[in-house]
Amino acid sequence: MIRLGELMMILELYRQGVSISAISRRTGRDPKTIRKYIERGVEAPAYKPRAVGRPGKLAPFIKFLGERVAAFPELSAARLTREIREMGYTGAYTAVKRHLAAIRPDHGPKPYEVRFETPAGVQAQVDFARFVVDFTDDPGPSRIVWLFSLVLGHSRHLFARYVLHQDLQTLLRCHIQAFEALGGVPIEILYDRMKTAVLGEDDAGHIIYNRSLIALAAHYRFQPRACRPYRAKTKGKVERPFSYIRQDFFLGRTFRSLEDLNAQLADWLDTVANVRVHGTTQKIVSEAFAAEQPELQRLPDHRFGAVLKLERRVSNDGFVSIGGNYYSVPDRARRVLEIQQMPDMIRILDLGHIIAEHPVLEGRKQYRIDRAHRTGNAKRKAPMPTEITIGRIGDHVPTRSLAFYQAVGAQLAMGDRT
Repeated sequence: MIRLGELMMILELYRQGVSISAISRRTGRDPKTIRKYIERGVEAPAYKPRAVGRPGKLAPFIKFLGERVAAFPELSAARLTREIREMGYTGAYTAVKRHLAAIRPDHGPKPYEVRFETPAGVQAQVDFARFVVDFTDDPGPSRIVWLFSLVLGHSRHLFARYVLHQDLQTLLRCHIQAFEALGGVPIEILYDRMKTAVLGEDDAGHIIYNRSLIALAAHYRFQPRACRPYRAKTKGKVERPFSYIRQDFFLGRTFRSLEDLNAQLADWLDTVANVRVHGTTQKIVSEAFAAEQPELQRLPDHRFGAVLKLERRVSNDGFVSIGGNYYSVPDRARRVLEIQQMPDMIRILDLGHIIAEHPVLEGRKQYRIDRAHRTGNAKRKAPMPTEITIGRIGDHVPTRSLAFYQAVGAQLAMGDRT
């Protein structure tokens, strides 16, 4: 069987009037073969399925791979290769990839995508993705968590963390954490039309951004930019990492709490995602980031401190409710107080004076209690839920008798801190 290039040469020589015997001498092919291919002309080549060779080094792990793919069809070949290497596999990654391609469901060919690259320090892309997780320290219904991701367009360096909300305060806080982790700020950030970032368009078609996002952008000197409607592919650099994180990190793991989920994610980012050879750039992400980082704009001298102001009524047990969580206020405070919500802090004011500051709690139905706020006011009682989560998910205080809590309250009222 001759190759397509040689066939095209034979046909071209024949078209130019070269005899079959002359073509035979030039190509070293038998004249009968030359005549057969000239009569046949150009046909679409028909390839037989590639014969499956001996499994070799992969053989002991084929059952394990089949079970993993059956349970989690989207697990990446890179992730599964790491797993079987820990079990003793010494073969090539390409062998695993070919085997997985053979046993995965065939979803058909994918359309071509137009790629674009950005210079160092110019652009980052931001978005949220929805995940459903079961926390082993908090058994019960599955929880919805959101993955905030910021990807630098040039180096593909990835910052990500899981949060429980997509609200404005969380969005601003995640930006601040990302900038501080990167040690700088890109010139522009591209957004999908998330409601916390983009409010809509005016009559002239101009984008209307959230005021707080504009204030954040002014403080850190970046330009927000919304992608075109129904063109999520514009943000491919941040959309693709979501599936990468789901397939290579999230699936097939267990997590005790939100804090444990983020700790495992941070370790995976440091040891896998940001040290790999990127499939598109063919560069090691950490090395590309080391070259891009000096091109980022420097951080401002202080953190973003814009606030969202509101009023809250103090409950009978001395708490204000903000974002589904409860924050203590000092005894004898007025019944209605001013609240200032900052990206990472809750500030409580009474007649213009700051009377309490608390770090923002991620989650719901959690209590943040400052012991100094409890001075023995008999009219207020400590909250008595069956479980109290203080500061973070997973820190549970077991149910105790009412006498126990009364004794603790009495000690606090006397100033006993032991």
